This record gives sequence, C-alpha cells and structure tokens, in this order.
Amino acid sequence: MLDVKQIPILSDNYSYLIRDTQTGAVAVIDPGVSDPILEKADKLGWQITDIILTHHHYDHIDGLADIKQSTGAKVTGPKKDQHRIDGMDIVVDGGDNILFGSRTAKVFYVPGHTLGHIAYWFEDDNILFPGDSLFSLGCGRLFEGTPEMMWQSLQQYLALPEKTLVYSAHEYTLSNAEFSLTIEPDNPDLKNRVEKIRSLRKNNQPTVPSLLSEEFKTNPFLRPHDIEIRKRLNLISATDADVFKEIRKRKDNF
Repeated sequence: MLDVKQIPILSDNYSYLIRDTQTGAVAVIDPGVSDPILEKADKLGWQITDIILTHHHYDHIDGLADIKQSTGAKVTGPKKDQHRIDGMDIVVDGGDNILFGSRTAKVFYVPGHTLGHIAYWFEDDNILFPGDSLFSLGCGRLFEGTPEMMWQSLQQYLALPEKTLVYSAHEYTLSNAEFSLTIEPDNPDLKNRVEKIRSLRKNNQPTVPSLLSEEFKTNPFLRPHDIEIRKRLNLISATDADVFKEIRKRKDNF
C-alpha cells in the first residue's frame, strides 16, 4: 500500500511524499521547493527514489534540481512538457502506466490548466494525484487550454471509483466552497460540506484530500449535467461543455 505524507509549501501548495510500504520506494509529487521536502523525508527516514511531475509551473517543479542532485532520484513527467522541464528521465502521456516500487499508476492526459498537464491514478490504492486539473470543489484556471478541452479532461475523473482519494495540489477549498454556493445554493450536500470546510480552515486544518464521491455530489465543475445548475444559469438546453464554460467564467470573475 502507499503511505502518503502531505507537505504544505509556498503560500497554498501541497507537495506529497509517497512511500511504497512493500519495497520502500519513496516519491515526491510536484516539488515546488526542495528544503521542506528533503527535511520531511530525512525526519521520516525515507530515501527519495523518484520525483513525479504533473506539469511545468514553477510552484510544482522548482525543487526538482536540488532534490535530484541530493538524492539521485529518477524523474518522471509529462511528455508534452519536455521542452519546458529540464531533468526528466522518463516522459509519459495519457494511457501510459508508471511503475513506482510495487505499485502501478495510470497516467491521464488532462490539458486545460496547461497544454501538457497529466495526472496519476494509483488504482489499487484508490489514490489520484491530479495536480492542478482538479481541486476540492474546483478545477484549475485555464491558462493555456480551452473550456472544451478542460471539460473533456475532467470527464475522465467521472469514470473513477467514488472511493478514490483526491490529493489536489492547492488549498483552495474555502474560496471554491463560497463560489460553489453561488452556483448551487440549495444543494444540501454542498451546504453540509461547506460548514465542515469552514470549521477545518478556522482551525488551520487541511481540506485535502477529498473523496471523489464528495466531488461528484458538490463540485460544480463536475456537475454541468445537473438540472438545478442548468436552471440557475439559464442554460437548460445547453451542452455540458457550454455549462462548464459558464461556470468557469463565473469562477474567474468571482
């Protein structure tokens, strides 16, 4: 099984250390910095063997060079970002699998936030590392891709098991929650979840990871098919992609 340690970095990022308990292999997911990650690994007595990347943004890769130099770790990352990320040893794309210790992760190509973005799903462990493609009650801002592209990306997550744990890369949940209430003010599941989120953040506790089952019921970016959302947006007969586009536009201006 995988042992996951969450490391808060920068202002609102999360990097993750994951350890395969069978082989002792240790990976860092999206090292936006190096020192806190190396210190955490040292404190745990974990020797980093792998670095796994989702996309090229600085807050996900700036610790890469230092950690690789310090540990000799093998770096796996997005094939379509080869021209933007130095130091990758293995490049992968959607449909590929990566082997980490005794575990296997399926790679999803999820463009929208960036054009090269990928995500990793450890099926046997019910764990998803979506980078900035999917957040708790949100999704990544579209810096490079189109709404249609992002909606197509997110649909891949709709096919995953509800018990999947989503280890997003940012603590954006409270802001996402307040926005989600403007889209679905009468959703009882959402209202209950928002209260829990407010309590967690008031006590400076993380809201990540989240269960995919919660996202299915409360994340508006995964729910453009919902009739109540469509009524509120006056988009009853629109395509799911057009409803998603409107939700994303409203969030950008929130």
